[in-house]
Amino acid sequence: MPAKIESERSSSLKVTTIIPAAGRGERMKIKKVSKQYLPLGGRPILVHTLLVFEKCPFVEEIILAIGETEIDCCQRDIVKRFGLRKVKRVVVGGERRQDSVYNALKMVREDCHIVLIHDSVRPFITREIIQRTIEETKVHKAVATAVPVTDTIKEGNGLGFVERTLNRDRLWSIQTPQGFEINLIKEACSRAQEENFYGTDEASLVERIGHPVKVIEGSHENIKITTPEDLIIAEAILRERGSGS
Repeated sequence: MPAKIESERSSSLKVTTIIPAAGRGERMKIKKVSKQYLPLGGRPILVHTLLVFEKCPFVEEIILAIGETEIDCCQRDIVKRFGLRKVKRVVVGGERRQDSVYNALKMVREDCHIVLIHDSVRPFITREIIQRTIEETKVHKAVATAVPVTDTIKEGNGLGFVERTLNRDRLWSIQTPQGFEINLIKEACSRAQEENFYGTDEASLVERIGHPVKVIEGSHENIKITTPEDLIIAEAILRERGSGS
């Protein structure tokens, strides 16, 4: 499909991006600052992530869910300082990621059709993947970005021994963004909250209520920065892209 037609299809949709960023990131082993505010190429990781969606013409608004004590400084040092005009709301996140997403969903604009949910510490998402996620969500209502598993994956028995080796040809390493039709993700999140169920991602909540999730291929550069080693890799990716300052 020509790019012009795809752009017209995407622009006819009202798309909101939710960025849950209330986590502390204990695996980063830094207690004084949340991982999303750590510097990457001279800017906080979160800013790199937000700028991709800010510049994407297919996204109408961004809702950021952060820790309650970080609201004022985030508004000042992130949103205003970097001119993030699409960040329409900064809401208080919850104890867990799912709680943060649930809080943000309550603030989505009334004319929204599609919600994208993206990790705050995946700064290397591309406009092309965002557009493809939106297009596939329009068709399938639930979409997860992922990359094929390349390692051999073994299932343990809980006692330190291998139970079986899984067929990696059918395995995906799930990333974000994940895209959802607005009413579907609201129903899935509401049901999960009511029944005190917590999933590892939003797609698992949709799977739980019986709706199939379409998988589309993402990028191996679309890493989630959760450890000091990830930060080293991120700096290398940034240098390779030629935008390290």
